Order: sequence, then structure tokens, then C-alpha cells
Amino acid sequence: MNDHPYGWFSLLPPLVAIVLAMVTKRAALSLLMGILCGALITNGGDPIGALVDFCEVHLWPTLADPGKLRIFSFTLLMGAMIGVISRSGGMLGLIKLISPIAKTRRGGQLTTWMLGLVVFFDDYSNTVLLGGTLRPLCDRLKISRQKLAYIVDSTAAPMASLALLSTWIAVEIDYIAEGLGDIEGANVSRAMELFIASVPYRFYAILALGMVPILALMGRDFGPMLKAEKAVVAGSDQRQDDPGSIADPLTEPTAAASWRVAVVPIAVTLAVVIALLYATGTASLRSGSSEPSGDTPPLRDILGAADSSLALQYGALMGLATIAVICLTRKLLTLQQIREASWGGMKIVLPAIIILWTASALSRLTSGKSVDGQSGTAYEFQDHRLYTGQFVAETILSGARVSPEDDSASPSHSVPMVVRLLPTIVFLLAAVLSFSTGTSFGTMGLLMPMTLTLTAPLIGLLPADASTVDALTHPLMLATIASVLSGAVFGDHCSPISDTTILSSQACGCDHMEHVLTQMPYAVTAGTIAIVAGTLPIGWGIDWGWLILIQAMLLVGVVAIVGKRTPSETSD
Repeated sequence: MNDHPYGWFSLLPPLVAIVLAMVTKRAALSLLMGILCGALITNGGDPIGALVDFCEVHLWPTLADPGKLRIFSFTLLMGAMIGVISRSGGMLGLIKLISPIAKTRRGGQLTTWMLGLVVFFDDYSNTVLLGGTLRPLCDRLKISRQKLAYIVDSTAAPMASLALLSTWIAVEIDYIAEGLGDIEGANVSRAMELFIASVPYRFYAILALGMVPILALMGRDFGPMLKAEKAVVAGSDQRQDDPGSIADPLTEPTAAASWRVAVVPIAVTLAVVIALLYATGTASLRSGSSEPSGDTPPLRDILGAADSSLALQYGALMGLATIAVICLTRKLLTLQQIREASWGGMKIVLPAIIILWTASALSRLTSGKSVDGQSGTAYEFQDHRLYTGQFVAETILSGARVSPEDDSASPSHSVPMVVRLLPTIVFLLAAVLSFSTGTSFGTMGLLMPMTLTLTAPLIGLLPADASTVDALTHPLMLATIASVLSGAVFGDHCSPISDTTILSSQACGCDHMEHVLTQMPYAVTAGTIAIVAGTLPIGWGIDWGWLILIQAMLLVGVVAIVGKRTPSETSD
């Protein structure tokens, strides 16, 4: 292993950003300080060089990245569309349509959760669309903005990571394929097979999705979320009427309410996104194929190869154009009112874009990638990259490596123990990396190849009656693959510098650090159960079906024992 250029100092920038964010509750400023700290490290403490890199190497290239620009554009357009829908009365009409289903706080939470499952194909779409659409409904039902942000965040990434048709699938399968390419005799084309086979082992993602309806049905909360819910029910949470909150431009519709005004542009957005995902995915597969074929590729492959950022951008643009045409043709709003509503919606999401920008810059700083792509040699870009993930991974996983002497020796208790604990070790490592870097995709990309190449030879150390003919489909291998994917989502949920966490709080009109602090106890609860009744026992051969049943029982038990009812739940 090559000597890391910065060692423990590579952890300092994300730690600075996280600690400052918790203390000051100013995410963007904290992220900027983290970036500046990292620039000082890579420049050997030279303040002039650090300032130049701060602007020209970290902030500007991140802002100018085409993929990021499309995501920023999508966020602005979605904010504008939601602003016009609300001003035209569409949001109020949609609330009236849903009202018979969501008459109580319990019904409102379950409705939000079910809609989150419906918008499964992309986490950004899920977050921005549902957060902006359901705020007025949750306000009316006295569901706190913190609870709304938690529900939205807990359905966005977990659902997109599990779905067989989502914008995540290309990234996840590609990372698995990279790992298979480093295993002697493994077929890279089996990446999709392993992805699907690992789904039942993604215990945290499953628990995160299941915890929302359990909390709603039992009418219980705990930790800071309980305090937030009680404050809303008691009417002491003034944030609902704060002029600076997201609700400001959305609370005074100028026209009679009609649910169609809201549903039609949203449906157009979803239709265009799906159509463009299909079109760009098909084009990408055909351009990458050396032998043209008349057969249509599988839908999973098409969606996996699609350009999701392009699809999201133009989907939101068409949605905004649709609501503008509806308002003009039906004389719901004038052109000037449409402009005002659009600008009002855009202003709402501007803080999210700034935080996304700075979080992405910090993520790149801590990575091993440069503007031109992944490093070809060890620490090639150490003059402007910290390789934080590599340091943490090599430090933690080095103890799990098996020497040649161990391979030839008779089976001992120590080596199989390391193998059996591998899913848990990898889950915790993925969570730490995702938490400290704020990116689940980056965590997956770093750990997946390393994990596959490490796990494949270790499977052979298990007793003969506990191993299978094919090491790639062994439950421990599948559980370890799942631990990378699920652990990355867990750390992402807990991290204050995560893009989806930031988008959730901004889209739902919730203070960002309050969202982090209220969601964290729930995420940690699900993560702990995922380890105790998931990654640990799976190492001793317990079937995943029994484990999911046990996890559900434990989750219900924890909520029943620790959780307390909010006053209004007694009347639901």
C-alpha cells in the first residue's frame, strides 16, 4: 500500500464542515470553511495558493460542471413550476382532492409516504416534487416541516437505490461491474444479476422505508422529532408563518382551486422525464454497441444508461411551460403574475443550490478524481485532492486482508470471524465515508470494487458446508455488496452536507440543521437494527427472510417503548 500523502489530515475538512454546521446552523458557510481548510492542507499552509485553489480549482470547476448545471437548472425550474401551480390555485385544489384520504395527521403521513413510493425513479424528483407539493397539506394537518422532510428524505434515496428502474441503477451496476472486472474468472455481465440478488440484503434501506408507516400507524415519535411535532400541534411553531420560509409565495392563490391545474404539469414533467430517460438510454446503448442489433435492450439496461440530469432538466422545463400555458389560456394568471410566481419559487430553492454547489466542491476535494477523471496512478492529483476515502478504507480494511500464510493454513477461528463480520465492517465503513463526504455515489464508487475483490477470496475460507460453488452468489458476498449500497444511504441520511438531505430540508421549508437533528435518531435506530439483526447474523448463515421479520418486530418494539404519542394522535 502506498503511503497516503495527508494521512489523518485528510479527515479534517469534512470534520470542520460538519462541526461548524452543527454549531452555527449555517451549512453553506460551514462547507466553504471546510473547502478552505482542505485547500490549505493541499497547499502546505500557503494562504495565497489556498485562496487561488479555493476559487479556481474547487468552486468554479464544480459550478461549471455540465451535470451539476443541469441539476441546478432542474431545481430552479421545479421551484418555479411549484410557485406558479400554487399561485394559480392548483396546490389548494390538490389538497382538497387528497383531503378525503388525508383527514388526520396519520393519514397525511401515510399519504406522503405512499406518494414517495410512487415517485421511485429518481431521488431528486421525489424530494423536490413531494416537498413542494405537500407542504400546504402537512401544514393544514399540523404535521411539522421536520416530519415532512424526514418522510421525503426516507423515501427518496432508499426507494431509488432499491428500484430496478431508477436513475441510480446505472451507477450501482457500473460499480459492481468494476469490482467484477478485478476478480479473476468473474464475468462482468453478471453485475445486474448481483444487483438484483443483493436487494433483500439491503437492510437499512428496507428499514428506512418501513419505519415511516410504523411511526404513522402507531402515532408515536421520539427524540427531537417529538418536540417538533408537539410544537406544531400546540401552535407554538412560528416557522409555519415565517415570511422567509418556503410557504410564503405559495399561500395566497389568486384563482379558484382546481386539482387539474396541479396534476397536469406534474404529470407532464414525469412523462417527459421518463420519455427522455428511455430515449437517452437507448441512444447510449446503441452508440456503445459495436454490433448493431434490431432487438430492443431490456428496460433496466436502458434506464441504467440514461442521462438522468438531462431528462430531469427538460422534464421540469416542460412542466413549467405547461402550467404557464394553462394559466394563460384559462386566464388564471397574467404573464406578469406568472413571472412573479416563477421568481418567487426560484428564490426558495436558491439556498439549496448554493449548499449543493459547496457540498459538491467539498466532495470533489476529498475524492481522488480530478477534472479529467479518475486518477491513473496512486495519488496522482494530491496537489488538489485529499483522497480521504482511500485513507479511511485502507486504514479500516487493512486488518481484514488475508496473508498467503493464512490462505494455506488450516481453517482457524480468527480468519472466518473476519469473513463473517465483513458485511458489518463494510456497512459501517460505507456509513462513515458517506457521512464525512456527503455523497452516497462517491462512497459506492470507492468501496464497491475494493469490497468485491477483497470478499471473493475470503469466501473460500468458510467451512465447506457453509460455502457455495459460486462465491459471487454466496449470501455473504451478496450481503457485503448490499452493505456498500445500503451503508452509503445510511451515512447520507445522517450527514448535514449530503445533497439529498439538503434538498429535503429546503424543499420542505425546514431549517436544515433541524432536519438533520430530528432525522438522525430515526436513521440511527434503523441502522442499529440493520446491524444487530441483519449484517451480523447474516454472517452466521441465518436466512434474510427471517432477519427482515425480526427487524420489523424490533422496529415496532423500539417505537412502542421509546416513542410517545403527540396530543392530537389520541383523536385520530
